[in-house]
Amino acid sequence: MKSKISIREVAEKAGVSTATVSRVLNKSLYVSPELEEKVNRASQELGYVPNRLARSLRIGSSGMIGFLIPDIVNPFFSQIVKGAEDYLRVKGYFIFLVSSSGDPLKEEELLKALYSRNIEGIGAILLGELPESIKAISSHLPIVIIDNYQDWEGVSYVFSDNYDGMRKMMDYLIRAGNKSFAFLSGPVNTFSSRERLRAFEDAISEENSDCEIHFGDYTFESGREMLRRLKRIPNAIVCGNDMIAFGAMMELAEMKYDVPKTVSVTGFDDILFSRMTNPRLTTVRQDGYAMGKAAGEMLLRKISGQKTNSKVLLKTSLQIRESSNG
Repeated sequence: MKSKISIREVAEKAGVSTATVSRVLNKSLYVSPELEEKVNRASQELGYVPNRLARSLRIGSSGMIGFLIPDIVNPFFSQIVKGAEDYLRVKGYFIFLVSSSGDPLKEEELLKALYSRNIEGIGAILLGELPESIKAISSHLPIVIIDNYQDWEGVSYVFSDNYDGMRKMMDYLIRAGNKSFAFLSGPVNTFSSRERLRAFEDAISEENSDCEIHFGDYTFESGREMLRRLKRIPNAIVCGNDMIAFGAMMELAEMKYDVPKTVSVTGFDDILFSRMTNPRLTTVRQDGYAMGKAAGEMLLRKISGQKTNSKVLLKTSLQIRESSNG
């Protein structure tokens, strides 16, 4: 069995000292671009893999970021993770990913488990109310909350303008002449759900339109189930996210309703599949990848002791497609 390549072998091939190799690989001190290129080329040619455990023991840095998401199946959360991972990997960090399956009790359990590990920061997408343990963790470890917001000192947030995105959708649907609506919401205690529902209710109250509201989960199955609960099919069915919309559209198809001729259906997120359905889904686009990248940037600034914003609010945009009449 071939033995692991050592840092000394890399130094010999590059024609530099082991100290120089260490500086380049650990990014600890300045090294000229010429020497850095020599070391990186030698490392790649030899297939050198740094021993991260030894490095963490030596300099007190694991290079690991804990990341908690509520649902590993939902493509929107996957995009957030990818945005963070792509940014952090370039900076020499790796993600340790865990999923709560949307269970608030499991969220707190996993947060505490991450905190107990040798990680340098936490990025967390929490569906429910933020647990009090966040405050305790944030006083000892950099933490960024994603797609959620609660004004707590010491905690940083990255989230989209959910209210503005849903208001744009409602203004579009009302201008199109829709008079009756149903809102199929995500979990009632979720920040994004509350903001989207608030925008929906504000628009409805201003127009004095007829509406019906149901609460469920951000899942395909929940979309189907909430659709079955409707007392009647309205002009427009506004869904809390794209996964709910896909479920609603499937149920409507089985009930022989024509989308959009009989009823319009809209979503929120603009995940990849929203452009693959037939008809393609009208939705609100929020940039999950940019959200993850911004969270990664905030975490590294906090880890290095730099000042950072307490919150980053990202804009949304309306994506009008064939699932709505307008």
